Amino acid sequence: MSSLFILTGMKKLLAGAVLLLAVCLFASAEEKRPTVQQPDYLNSIKITFLSWLTGSTKVSYERAFPKIHQSGEICGSLICGGYAGYDKYGNDPLGFTVRYGHKFFLPDRDGRSLMGFYLRPELMFSRYTYTCTNTGLFGCRASGGRELAQMGTLMGTIGYQFVYKRFLADFWFGGGYALGQPADTGYHHGFDLWHWFGVRNPNIAMSFSIRLGICF
Repeated sequence: MSSLFILTGMKKLLAGAVLLLAVCLFASAEEKRPTVQQPDYLNSIKITFLSWLTGSTKVSYERAFPKIHQSGEICGSLICGGYAGYDKYGNDPLGFTVRYGHKFFLPDRDGRSLMGFYLRPELMFSRYTYTCTNTGLFGCRASGGRELAQMGTLMGTIGYQFVYKRFLADFWFGGGYALGQPADTGYHHGFDLWHWFGVRNPNIAMSFSIRLGICF
């Protein structure tokens, strides 16, 4: 009876030792396994997909400067009415926009140069012709013909940029000062002139959008 008791105890002790050894080996392997971190991509190409709903196609390139937690972004767009998307106002616009923004990022805890909250001063120029439909906002200069809309603006925007592997999503909104020849609709394919709450002001520009893209 005592021999059986001793044999059973030895089996349990051996099983416990094997289990402890297995746990130690697994822990050791986990410690030696290299940590795989996401690469810190410094470049991205993005498309403002909402622009297709208003008759333009916008493509941008961004380059990060990781040592100073900043980046520079240039965006160009083709304004081409129904050929570049849905012609929101039915005025057959044709032209282009260019813009440059410089982002000042708050440091990201994961150390990704293109990810995080940011402040961005931005310069933009918009020029296009269109058929004035007289929406009653800023008025037509000539009845029934093609007109020129040409505006420049200096804006300040705040946003958040999210990076997952190579996918990037950029969300922002902001406003600033605009100067030039406004479109009747107040829309300049990158910013809107103020026309809300019963007040119209061609010198106040507002902007918000979402860009999606890839990093490399």
